[in-house]
Amino acid sequence: MSQKNNKIQTLIEILFTSTKLGLTSFGGPVAHLAYFKDEYIDRRKWLNEKTYADLIALCQFLPGPASSQVGISIGILRGGILGGITSFLGFTLPSVIVLVIFALLYQNFTLADAGFIHSLKIVAAAVVLHALIGLGKKLTPDKSRMAIALAAALIMLLYPSAWIQIIIILAAGMVGLALFKNKAESKIEPFPVNISKKTGIISLTVLAISLISLPILAKAVNNPLLNIFDIFFRVGSLVFGGGHVVLPMIERELVPQGLLSPDEFLAGYGMAQAVPGPLFTFSSYLGTMMEGITGAVVATIAIFLPSFLLIIGALPFLSELRKRASFQGILMGVNASVVGILLAAFYDPVIESSIFDGSDFALGAILFALLTIWKVPAWLIVILGVVGGVILNLLGF
Repeated sequence: MSQKNNKIQTLIEILFTSTKLGLTSFGGPVAHLAYFKDEYIDRRKWLNEKTYADLIALCQFLPGPASSQVGISIGILRGGILGGITSFLGFTLPSVIVLVIFALLYQNFTLADAGFIHSLKIVAAAVVLHALIGLGKKLTPDKSRMAIALAAALIMLLYPSAWIQIIIILAAGMVGLALFKNKAESKIEPFPVNISKKTGIISLTVLAISLISLPILAKAVNNPLLNIFDIFFRVGSLVFGGGHVVLPMIERELVPQGLLSPDEFLAGYGMAQAVPGPLFTFSSYLGTMMEGITGAVVATIAIFLPSFLLIIGALPFLSELRKRASFQGILMGVNASVVGILLAAFYDPVIESSIFDGSDFALGAILFALLTIWKVPAWLIVILGVVGGVILNLLGF
């Protein structure tokens, strides 16, 4: 009975923590990883930094929303598959609810240009820089890995695209295999995964069968909800590069077919930028616009389900692979490249969309100092950032 109570207590803890993150994690996937590090690793010590970095590396390899996959993975490691679902719900539902309401009140409800949105972008800049410094110290401790990170950042800044990001990660893995396999740690702290390899294989098989069968079934049945499920499941399975990359893919599936007008699509995109949590919840708005709340539920489940299937399929094998010297070398290279990719993202879009003048820089510097020196939690930084932005506006800055 006490074991059952412990499981329930763990799930409640996961739900509380992930919901707090879902309410305060503004700024996109790079910022989400920073908020996760602050809450899950620095404060709650659910994982060590090495395991967290390996999870990020794994999720960068997979299609779908990387930050959501990292959150799901942490939930699974903490509380099994049910913990992963709980973590996902807490992190995702706040923005889902806001976007559904926005869709229902589309004609009279607008928030994308509200003044406090800019303050939230400044908050994201401070949080990302704080996490970037922490990850950089851990993942690029020598000149070789610093060089990989700087090369990755330079390439991403010159050629920003999802495919270039994938090429960088793969190339860094090969460089890591050549340079770092002899630096592999003999004692790697294992992380408990309560998922068997058989379950992992079944999960990947379900994903593959669904990708093949859903388009055929949707065409044969011609049901609006099944059509929505097919579209969003396919997009969630095949898109690399995160939320911003998914937008043109969804647009091509919906607007030319007349399922949504260009104005309706862009209005939802603007609102999705203004809410915390994953940008993939844009699907909730789109589903509502097409088929009401039922459409929102179907679209949201469909676009995130591939992430669950991929994570459940990958995690049972990651713990075993981490023990191998060659795989550790690959991960060292990949983790260094991730630092570089985050560094590039810190400039564009984080800095470019948030720091416009001296007052923005001053507010960002204060928030960064509060995070770094006084260890103020990220959720409180969000509140302080909005309040600071309002004060600056009242003072005419």
